[in-house]
Amino acid sequence: MHSEHTLNVKDFGDDFLWGVAISAAQNEGAHNLGGRGPSIWDNFSKRQGKIKKGTKPSESCDFYHRYKDDLLLAKVLGFKVFRFSISWSRILPDGTGQPNKEGIAFYHQLIDTCLKLQLTPYITLYHWDLPTALEKEGGWTSRSIIKWFSHFTIICAKEYGSKVKNWIILNEPTGFTTLGYMVGQHAPGKMGLDSFLPAVHHAAMAQAEGGRIIRNYVANAYIGTTFSCSEVMPNSLQQKDIDAANRVDILLNRLFIEPILGMGYPDDNFSLMEKLHMHSRAWKYTKQLQFDFDFIGIQNYFPVTVKHSSIIPVIQATDVKAAKRKVPHTAMGWEINEHSFYRMIQRFSAYEGVKNIIITEGGAYFKDRLENGTINDIERINYFQRYLSALLKAKKENNKVKGYFAWTLTDNFEWAEGYEAKFGLIHVDFNTQLRTVKQSGHWFREFLSTNE
Repeated sequence: MHSEHTLNVKDFGDDFLWGVAISAAQNEGAHNLGGRGPSIWDNFSKRQGKIKKGTKPSESCDFYHRYKDDLLLAKVLGFKVFRFSISWSRILPDGTGQPNKEGIAFYHQLIDTCLKLQLTPYITLYHWDLPTALEKEGGWTSRSIIKWFSHFTIICAKEYGSKVKNWIILNEPTGFTTLGYMVGQHAPGKMGLDSFLPAVHHAAMAQAEGGRIIRNYVANAYIGTTFSCSEVMPNSLQQKDIDAANRVDILLNRLFIEPILGMGYPDDNFSLMEKLHMHSRAWKYTKQLQFDFDFIGIQNYFPVTVKHSSIIPVIQATDVKAAKRKVPHTAMGWEINEHSFYRMIQRFSAYEGVKNIIITEGGAYFKDRLENGTINDIERINYFQRYLSALLKAKKENNKVKGYFAWTLTDNFEWAEGYEAKFGLIHVDFNTQLRTVKQSGHWFREFLSTNE
């Protein structure tokens, strides 16, 4: 890999997209203002013991009122792309029906401000914040979700399609189906295969259908969807560990990309996949699951090392923590491994039918230190240098990588971690809402300014 001293933004090329990403549920706050209805995260955060320190996303970093300042900060740091999501329950407080005029107007203002600042807006349609009203009807486990999601997508496409050409359909479907509908760690907190399998199938259907709608309604659209991915390594060369790693790999890396490429759901003699095939009568839907995306977003936060475990149902696998293996890791316990990141770019690039790749999120949580009025997060700078060097190596080897969006602009509500896990390039004092650019933010500004 390159040493950090040779990292130069010019090496990525003039048309490489440098962006920063946020999401509605994590940043906007204003949970009961402007006609917004509740989302599953508003409800989930009220449940005892679900969010660290019992915190809620109700105010978060108040992007709803401070978006102009935050966009200006993104601009000052040198980013050219601003990725954000649209809150479904801000547009449709009841999930369906008539759109909320105030919600519609808010995103027009946000988009107009992006354009004025020459920040290219990338809209994510679904970033995990389903309206509560729809969860009561079954949420992602309900077949009707495809109709509900289509209605929402059509409204957004008609409203914003003349101004916004870059669209992301779903954020990390593996994340929200597994954490929200199988293990219950995230909203809506459902558990078990009876929730998980239909949620997977409906998310895969919605992903392709959303792509078709944007293609239909938005002229010259550039359409993608994003996948979390993790290289999966067996803990030993024993066959049972290798088989366990293969099962986890299907879930983490293949479950949603292969259907859109027309390959159907992965199979590989895995009982869970057999159940999914039976559940969805998959063969009937291969065509409907398919969509010709212009780009794929990949979000690689960590590799996983797994071993066989007979006590974990169905998957029969458990991960071996980075700390236990004594390898470098973030404050979340996530392994830091830029070589693994590089291999995942290669792997997704190798799929026939993947035209372009954008790293639609990348970043890390470390404990920030306040020293003489500056926020020292040298570990985060080091992390970005290592990962961007790996990215450059992948790009130079003609992998189809076109951009990198840092996660995230400001510290925010980090799902079940609440406000504990800080990924921002900008520190937020949640009592005063004061923003302070961290050293990593200054580093990006310096790095990106050599491109001027």
